[in-house]
Amino acid sequence: MSTLRSVAPVFATSDLGRWLDHYRALGFVVERYGDEYGFAVLDGVELHVTVDPDHDPLRTAGCAYLHVDDADELHARWSGVTGGRAVAPVDTPYGLREGAQIDPDGNLLRYGSPLAG
Repeated sequence: MSTLRSVAPVFATSDLGRWLDHYRALGFVVERYGDEYGFAVLDGVELHVTVDPDHDPLRTAGCAYLHVDDADELHARWSGVTGGRAVAPVDTPYGLREGAQIDPDGNLLRYGSPLAG
């Protein structure tokens, strides 16, 4: 029986260079594959991106959830990156501390870590 080993969400962008620059600024190692596709990798998490000239953040933006060790530390690291929007972590009733990073194309990276105690 085959086992699932990883997942790599594919986001859309109208500007590949801008997307790669934004994720590089977040600390990802980025790579362009031709003029219409790219990758971003950080700590074993892999994101893909494809150019869609009709990309509309209100209709075609994507989302991924990242499980992290420390949501506050990640927010501090990512909140100074320009071009996107950082959302500060908050405690949730389901035992996680969650924050978010929204890239210039409206794609959402939600992230969370377990609450202490």
